[in-house]
Amino acid sequence: MTFFAPPTLSYIPKGKLIAQSKSPNLDYTLKAYVSSGGATTDYAIRGELIFNKKDIKPKNIYWNYHEKKANIKWVKNDTVIINGHKLIVPNQTYDFRKE
Repeated sequence: MTFFAPPTLSYIPKGKLIAQSKSPNLDYTLKAYVSSGGATTDYAIRGELIFNKKDIKPKNIYWNYHEKKANIKWVKNDTVIINGHKLIVPNQTYDFRKE
């Protein structure tokens, strides 16, 4: 019997930091990293949420394939749009593998 674990944002490549943006109330910082799997896979963007005012481990909240750039826009203290994907932080995530 073969067991396949569901996709998780815990074990995705770190990548290279390309952008970061703080929430309007400075509670969060979203850091965007670009990752390349080499010759066999395309670029992907990983979004990492940093908790600025709490002692909480950073959390991956965004993972999308076929992207090289990150357009980050905070629309509320707890709402961010990353490359057109709206997330309410810290609980919502986007993972292209779950579409």
